[in-house]
Amino acid sequence: MAGHDTGLIAAPDGTMGCFWHANQPDYRAYHDAEWGRPVADDRRLFEKLCLEGFQSGLSWLTILRKRDNFRAAFDGFDFERVARYTEDDVARLLAVAGIVRHAGKIRSTINNAQRTLDLVRREGSLARYIWRHEPPAHERPARLDRAAVAAMATTEASTRLSRDLKKRGFSFVGPTTVYAFMQAMGLVNDHIEGCALRPVVEAERAAFRRPV
Repeated sequence: MAGHDTGLIAAPDGTMGCFWHANQPDYRAYHDAEWGRPVADDRRLFEKLCLEGFQSGLSWLTILRKRDNFRAAFDGFDFERVARYTEDDVARLLAVAGIVRHAGKIRSTINNAQRTLDLVRREGSLARYIWRHEPPAHERPARLDRAAVAAMATTEASTRLSRDLKKRGFSFVGPTTVYAFMQAMGLVNDHIEGCALRPVVEAERAAFRRPV
């Protein structure tokens, strides 16, 4: 393993990756196959925004390991269906042992589904709206090392997006939550310099067609 100040960790095959997955198989698979890859699918964007809200106060690994349970409980995060949930659904979800049973976060997910419907009617798609908040190059650090990533728990872009989502009635969308969402959905590439996935993700971002 490389020194921790590099922000890199070696897999058993010698491939270097971001330190935070700690070579835990499920976490590394998420790092390698999903994290930072650009996403334009409205349902996936909605799902991730909701799951980041559920993560508040917990670790992402906890949520990741419950993700299939969340998907089953919330109808695959089909926001048109979730927007119609009632208090009976809240009670049902509070009885699902495989998710985070937090009434406030469950109600927030229903509220955010309703707000997403409003947003899609006005903006055309959730993806079109989200990708308008991709940070400009001048707001990004020149080099992505561990210290640079650690300093970006929130950013100007995540603060702007958080503020606008809150104005539209969304909840559990603070700047830190929103930045984690932006990292995961590919609006930024926060794979550390030297991570084998950094150039892969950068190439995907370069080829990605931003929704218009």
